[in-house]
Amino acid sequence: MHSRIKHYTIALPLALASVTASAEQLTLERLFDDPSLSGKAPVKLQFSPDGSRVTYLQGKKEDYNRYDLWEYNLKDNTNRLLVDSAALFSGPENLSDEEKARRERQRIFGRGILEYKWSKDGKALLFPLNGDLYYYEIASGKSKKLTETEAFETDARFSPKGNFVSFIREQNLYTINLKSGKETQLTKDGGGVIKNGMAEFVAQEEMSRMTGYWWSGDEQQIAFTRIDESPVQEAIRNEIYAEEVKLFNQRYPYTGTANVEIELGVVKINDQKVDWIDLGEDKDIYIARANWLKDNKTLSYQWQNRSQQKLELRFYDTKSKKQQVALTETSDTWINLHFDLEFLKDKKHFVWASERDGFKHLYLYRTNGQLVRQITKGDWIVESLQGIDEKKGIVYFSGRKDTPLESHLYSVPLFKDGEAKRITEKGSYHSVVLAKDNRTFIDKSSSVNRPPAVALRKVNGDFVTWLEENALNNEHPLTPYLSNLATPEYGTLKAEDGQTMYYRLFKPAKLENGKKYPVIVNVYGGPHAQRVTNSWRSKNLYFQYLAQQGYVIFQLDNRGSYNRGKKFEDPIYKHLGVVEVADQIKGVEFLRTLEYVDPERIGIYGHSYGGYMALMTMFKAGDYFKAGVSGAPVTDWALYDTHYTERYLGHPNTNAKGYEQSAVFPYADGLKGPLMIYHGMADDNVLFTHATKLFKQLQDEVKPFEMMTYPGSKHSLRGKKVQTHLHQTITDFFNRHFEVEAK
Repeated sequence: MHSRIKHYTIALPLALASVTASAEQLTLERLFDDPSLSGKAPVKLQFSPDGSRVTYLQGKKEDYNRYDLWEYNLKDNTNRLLVDSAALFSGPENLSDEEKARRERQRIFGRGILEYKWSKDGKALLFPLNGDLYYYEIASGKSKKLTETEAFETDARFSPKGNFVSFIREQNLYTINLKSGKETQLTKDGGGVIKNGMAEFVAQEEMSRMTGYWWSGDEQQIAFTRIDESPVQEAIRNEIYAEEVKLFNQRYPYTGTANVEIELGVVKINDQKVDWIDLGEDKDIYIARANWLKDNKTLSYQWQNRSQQKLELRFYDTKSKKQQVALTETSDTWINLHFDLEFLKDKKHFVWASERDGFKHLYLYRTNGQLVRQITKGDWIVESLQGIDEKKGIVYFSGRKDTPLESHLYSVPLFKDGEAKRITEKGSYHSVVLAKDNRTFIDKSSSVNRPPAVALRKVNGDFVTWLEENALNNEHPLTPYLSNLATPEYGTLKAEDGQTMYYRLFKPAKLENGKKYPVIVNVYGGPHAQRVTNSWRSKNLYFQYLAQQGYVIFQLDNRGSYNRGKKFEDPIYKHLGVVEVADQIKGVEFLRTLEYVDPERIGIYGHSYGGYMALMTMFKAGDYFKAGVSGAPVTDWALYDTHYTERYLGHPNTNAKGYEQSAVFPYADGLKGPLMIYHGMADDNVLFTHATKLFKQLQDEVKPFEMMTYPGSKHSLRGKKVQTHLHQTITDFFNRHFEVEAK
């Protein structure tokens, strides 16, 4: 029925021998307190344009949610603070509603400096702080404000040659000439329902497109989207805070309803004249991506139809005003979007990613749309294109060729056949940033029980230096708890159609003979997500805490999950909550074969799609799952947005039965065991209405349940205090119903 795969083990440094005797047990309060148990975990790592520095953001030791800008100087091998965010602005940030929503879409949480950009010449950095833009000069080490207005400046960046800074203000596109200081407004009609240069809600939330404008390489033109939100249904949404209720007239594109009307234009920098591109007769479409070719006169854009079963890469010539379809992707289910498009410097070729053979791979094309060759192939996926060395004819990419559980950097020939070669070391999960000269890369590596360490490596994988070793020594905040961390067990199960599913088990460090332990199945289960990996995730520390409390924690990536290819994803098409539940039942059947598992105390817990899965399993499989916690769940897919929902369920007009059967309500009478539902009361992604609608049905059916609501919290329920209380609540729920005494 199942097979085990190789276990991962974490080698502990000898320096820890002196501290293991005084090892401490994790507490919920410590999980979310300062300093972070992940240690020094830098984010937003970038090479400077000349490759002499690596810059990054890092939280303060006394407040890991407040970020400063740091650098590692490769000439003198030193880390140094570049910009102390508190020195520029130390008060509470007064964010606009638009910026709050944008950060929620980006899954950005914190204060201080949260994003930054390099100038092409490497002499300056640009970053927003409290709604204004700051220009940091490397030579002087000083920052200056570029803007100081009541309005918020967002989506700021340097132009390709570094002569301008562009940004969005009050729904219009602006530039600042850095030499003269002159500010120019490129679009004039932004405001109300009209937004220029901005990504609409579904582009941000579902397409991972956070911008709506793109510079040409010669700085002569900017392509931008103009969106009109007036067709989108306006709903009054409330956000409930501790001391007030805010009402928002939000235009939310519920599935099956109208999206924004979108236009794509090109504005000239010298005279602000706009050329509008003919997108075709069908206006009910998506613009997924845009990129300029190396000739600086041709704009590429990705046109996607409403059903998301067709994607066209189109080229628009800004001089002749003519356009062509370079290539077309089609699918009987849906097409996953990606950012893996790179135009070569030879101006004759480009590299493109496609899932046309069932797995995401790279393809080489000529700019006339002619396919040259498939670069990678096999029953594994390419995650992302990292770089191309045209002189040597090498493509670098991140992928899962060796195992689905780890991400690695690989190289493969560009123009000729050849096998992909792994560069990074097995036994760790690697997130990499390749230098523009393709000579070195930043390697942020971790494993399930080892927090991220950041190294600089040569492109062949050879170690150069640590950028942040984050060593598990006596000073590391995780060290006192390290020897009590359980090494999870990995394995595989077979789904009903024979496909392989990966699982992970966290167990108490010492299992008593004959004792039966309660199990919590932690689930997400939805598309574009993977939980079972050999990588550090601070959330895993909560599972370690539960294991220390006497629980077994089980995770299974069911069919529909990501990084396994389209064949693994497609079974969920047009009927959600069916194969996912069947696969999780397979997981429980496996758990029941383990001598240390109590089959009468198996619960389930998940958030977002995982919250939906917790409900569906409790309602449809109550004999398998005895108690459940559902966090911020989708309950009715008719209440969710167009791009996400229609991708998997189709349009409600053509799949009404699928929508009905994918909602939780038809199965609520199957609830047998205790259930708790929690939700943020200011959630603008999975609206609080999802929870209240279910509350009402359960009450009408006289079905007892528990609930916990969080005033002012959005979908991710950010914040140390909120997270501490939430996890205390979840733990208390399972302790009560599974009769576990808190340690």
